[in-house]
Amino acid sequence: MTSTEVEILRAALDQWKSAVDAHEPKRVASCFTDDAIFQGLHPYSIGPQGVADYYESQPIGMTAAYDIRETRRLGDDLVLGYLNVDFTFVDRPMVKVYLCVIVRRIGDVWLINHYQVSRLG
Repeated sequence: MTSTEVEILRAALDQWKSAVDAHEPKRVASCFTDDAIFQGLHPYSIGPQGVADYYESQPIGMTAAYDIRETRRLGDDLVLGYLNVDFTFVDRPMVKVYLCVIVRRIGDVWLINHYQVSRLG
């Protein structure tokens, strides 16, 4: 992993985490590209509206903690990240997942273009 790739991922994912932790679905959606493929633990969607709908359905008090495990530079404007994410709730057990994201540079900002969650064993 290079520090540049980690910094790029952290810039995008810290914005995502902040919005998830605050239960602000529209702000979560603003972290994604207009054509983002989003696969949470429910059926997939394309674009920010599906992301907003998904996070609107999540319980208030849910928070996310992530750990970047691997990165790959896919192109000048694309970085892949492989992460462990723990979603914590106030009234149920933590959910541990693997998350694969691709962030894409749009102008001066990096946005999530692909988001794929898999549940840990």
